[in-house]
Amino acid sequence: MTTSKLAVAAAAVAFAASLSACAKPEAAKPAVDTAKVAEAVKADLTQMVADFNARDAAKAVAHDAPDYVSMFHGQPNVVGPEADLAITKLQMADPAMKLAVSDTVVDVAGSGDMAVVRSTYAYTFTDPKTKAAATENGNWVVGYKTQADGAWKIAWAVVSDTGPAPAVAPAAAAPAAPATK
Repeated sequence: MTTSKLAVAAAAVAFAASLSACAKPEAAKPAVDTAKVAEAVKADLTQMVADFNARDAAKAVAHDAPDYVSMFHGQPNVVGPEADLAITKLQMADPAMKLAVSDTVVDVAGSGDMAVVRSTYAYTFTDPKTKAAATENGNWVVGYKTQADGAWKIAWAVVSDTGPAPAVAPAAAAPAAPATK
């Protein structure tokens, strides 16, 4: 290699090194307060249930993200807030309609941009066959994502009934005492 080629190569290496030295290191993101996120998500779910029980379909569905998907046992998926609004209005037309949620647990991703809610539910409705109020019990899993504005919205929900309680088997009869002579 000639001296001039060596000088050009050395200058290129020095120039590249100087550029990398000028680059500022990326600032570390602050740690996510997962407890605070869990509290915000739980409060949103509680408000959504209150809006639902108040029969305010628009407010209940306002908790949905634009790409919302609901998976409800035995039904086609509900995709988008508009479809959810139509279903919610049908549910609210039922005079017996009421939703109760319990055993709520919120898990937050370490990145702080997603949370999953697990809970049980009791949904009271009018049974179409008997025309009497009936209650369905089940599990509800809800995925929350942060939106561009920082708000937490429901991205997806899975509703799965647990079916009727199993019948309790009668206790086995005690063995008969041996006969005496």
